[in-house]
Amino acid sequence: MDITRNTTLAVWMAEHGYSSNSLADAVNRALEHLTGRAGGLDGSSVRAWKAGRVTWPKSATRRALEDVTGLPATALGFVPRRRPPSTPAAPQQEDPDMKRRTLVGGLAAAAAAAAAAPGTATRRIGMGDVDRLQQRFAEIVASDHRHGGQLGIEQQAAALAEEALNLQHAGSASQRVRSSLYASAAAFRSSAMWAAIDGRRYDVAKAHMREAQALAEMSGDQAIKFRIWSHAGTMYRHMGRPADAIAANDVARNLHLTRRDPLFASLGLARQGAIQGTAQNRAGTRRAFDQAQEAMLRADPADYRPVWMRAFYDQAELDSLALSAHLALGDHPTAEFHAHRCLSALRPHMVRSRAIATTRLAHAQLAQGAPDAATATAMKVPTDAATRHARVARMLQEFGAALRATAPGSSTVQTWNEHAALWRTPA
Repeated sequence: MDITRNTTLAVWMAEHGYSSNSLADAVNRALEHLTGRAGGLDGSSVRAWKAGRVTWPKSATRRALEDVTGLPATALGFVPRRRPPSTPAAPQQEDPDMKRRTLVGGLAAAAAAAAAAPGTATRRIGMGDVDRLQQRFAEIVASDHRHGGQLGIEQQAAALAEEALNLQHAGSASQRVRSSLYASAAAFRSSAMWAAIDGRRYDVAKAHMREAQALAEMSGDQAIKFRIWSHAGTMYRHMGRPADAIAANDVARNLHLTRRDPLFASLGLARQGAIQGTAQNRAGTRRAFDQAQEAMLRADPADYRPVWMRAFYDQAELDSLALSAHLALGDHPTAEFHAHRCLSALRPHMVRSRAIATTRLAHAQLAQGAPDAATATAMKVPTDAATRHARVARMLQEFGAALRATAPGSSTVQTWNEHAALWRTPA
């Protein structure tokens, strides 16, 4: 039998810093959360996946692995098993009584189905339907981290929200499933909102926000309520409305979830610090980030959290928010410190976040009188981010204007102008 190595899984593990043993431990914790029983995987189990000896893990293990990675099993290089072809049964002598009983039973079942739902059989919606939507959502989240702010991501997330709502009317379901569908639709609409914020389409973002808030209330899911109100705070911060930003972020921070999980408390505090920076409140900024750091250190990394939270909030994101706040305050040495810490800790898939932090670092260096170093930093931003991401493009334009004001007529300005001209030249 030919065995094909699962290089896709091996590459994912290398990019995200997992060894065979650490991935086995993470999946075991997810299995315990899903089933109530500790998983029994070890490093040899994961090595069997990578070697291709196991091409399709058991269903509970697959779901736990998908929770850990945020990707469907097929996107990790696993291949579903094919069903063996059925062997035709030998012909048997027909029993007239059996034929009659089968016919009568079939007619009775058909009549019952017709009475229950004229013209169609009632479909049962289950958690498997929710899981399939969540797998596709994970792919959108991954695309957002690579590109960010794109209209296509916003449209995909909004379409997925509509699909989740359509499932509510597609058949019968338990209350748990219905709540999960509303929570999923709210999460998808929240991602559409974030893509619109990131692309500076604020009127559209507000429309997504209203839809997401209504869906979150129907779901009763605290985590998605936190996400939506926290996004609203960020939106108002980018719009230059710090009072509204603080009010929205306070709604998120006052949810019971933040008292139960220090990591949610940390994110709420870090975003509060970024808002206080915009509001020029130095003491409030410092206090919020001190508290955010302390809460992050108290958080248990093994606790279960939604895929969107696991995908982005860590020490690098906390430093990114601190970088933004201290830039707004004009504290450029502290901003540069957080920029370097952020860039050294960013996970490989956070392409958009790296472009934003790099651009902010260039601003901090330029403001400290180092135009050559700042220009070299700004030139590290990939062309794709510089031309397609609205926030990055605007910050780079502002960098160019500040550079020309700081060192007019210098060779550094000429170098930057020539570099920026390449972005505007069709390939």
